[in-house]
Amino acid sequence: VQLQAFGGGLVQAGDSLRLSCAASGRTDRSYALAWFRQAPGKEREFVTAIRWSDRSTYYADSVKGRFTISRDNAKNTVYLQMNSLKPEDTAVYYCAAGVRLIVSSIRFPTSYNFWGQGTQVTVSS
Repeated sequence: VQLQAFGGGLVQAGDSLRLSCAASGRTDRSYALAWFRQAPGKEREFVTAIRWSDRSTYYADSVKGRFTISRDNAKNTVYLQMNSLKPEDTAVYYCAAGVRLIVSSIRFPTSYNFWGQGTQVTVSS
């Protein structure tokens, strides 16, 4: 599976941005797609995930209510709609894919086998 993330940019606090992650190769109901982010000097952190099988979604508390993950099966693409952006959302955002993840492991980067190249999101105050 190859992942390509795009859609990042420079925005002001309060603005919205939508990231896309296009998946090529085999992705079936056993997969989960997720977004992680990494700010300078910090560890990579979980943002959100969606399971292909039942569309269950999971969010970090810091983005709940502001970010929405969705998927387009026909395009094999996952989207991250980010609203009410804050300066602390500034990071490189990565999409990732994992196979047969159990719920308890879905928030850990080590659970994912495939990673996209990352896209920079910068939110100015």
